[in-house]
Amino acid sequence: MRKNTRLRRLVVDDTTWHWTVRQRSRVAYDHCHLKLSLYPDGPRGRRLVLLFSPERNRAVSNCYFDSGALVHLSDHTYLNLHEPGTVRRLLDAAAPNLALHPDAHTVEVNGWPYFDAIAQPAPTADALS
Repeated sequence: MRKNTRLRRLVVDDTTWHWTVRQRSRVAYDHCHLKLSLYPDGPRGRRLVLLFSPERNRAVSNCYFDSGALVHLSDHTYLNLHEPGTVRRLLDAAAPNLALHPDAHTVEVNGWPYFDAIAQPAPTADALS
């Protein structure tokens, strides 16, 4: 199996973002994590990093799931960090963190709250009326 760590592009409005997904595996699964790194095109400047580590009822890809997989075990909600649509929704949800830390070169945040925010089902027409 090949390693899927290539640099990818995502165009949002007038900004081109580059993103990568890296997996760090250690001896124990508790020490594994997935890291989604995003940075805008141009001089290598600011970077937004979403870090996903195993937690209670939350799993990251290792041997049992496909590369880039994030799973909420209690309701089987699944996202994959190699899918551009997932990355776009995570970027939209987490990008305000860059404005909160204007002097930081790298803004690293726990990614699970953003997983929860984008994995919520969209309201149905019945619920809106």
